[in-house]
Amino acid sequence: MFRRLSRAPLTWVAVAVLGVGAAFGLYWFQPWKVVADRQVHERLSEVDDAAPTGTVAGTAPPAGTATPTVPAGTPPTDGPTATRPVVVSRGTFVSHEHDTSGTARIVRTADGGHRLELVGLDTSNGPDLRVWLSDQPVRTGRAGWHVFDDGRRAELGRLKGNRGDQAYAVPAGTDLAELTSVTIWCQRFAVSFGAASLVPAG
Repeated sequence: MFRRLSRAPLTWVAVAVLGVGAAFGLYWFQPWKVVADRQVHERLSEVDDAAPTGTVAGTAPPAGTATPTVPAGTPPTDGPTATRPVVVSRGTFVSHEHDTSGTARIVRTADGGHRLELVGLDTSNGPDLRVWLSDQPVRTGRAGWHVFDDGRRAELGRLKGNRGDQAYAVPAGTDLAELTSVTIWCQRFAVSFGAASLVPAG
């Protein structure tokens, strides 16, 4: 009976279809990434997270003067504030489809640019993970899984690693006053692994 089945054209068609389906499933879901972490250890900006917005880390304003606040996107002026990176905003990751922890911060660099730094990120690996800045509010639970492709967003690139410290350049002209959240976004399945609200520092 096996010989008769092996000779039937439909049998070989079925085998071919199953083989193609299995290959596509492996490509699409990439299940090995669930157990294969990718560590990243990039050097982050040397900043004092306790420094108020618009001040140089480790430098206090003169006595009797108000602490200046500098809106996100404002280029540095001549003087001390232009010599060291400054944290503009920061937030803590919450879990969405996968357990996610760590912090995110927008840093204004000494040359007046901005970059997003992920500090101590710990999430799951997965296919086609991207780093997005978004105008959507961060919601906990399933209500926050799928909202980040609904509004305005800026993609900063593919996630470099699901664990560790890493930095992403923010394109010039990005409206950081509007894009006030960051998500680890799975492009393939349109779902957030985790996200953080970016609250002005100070």
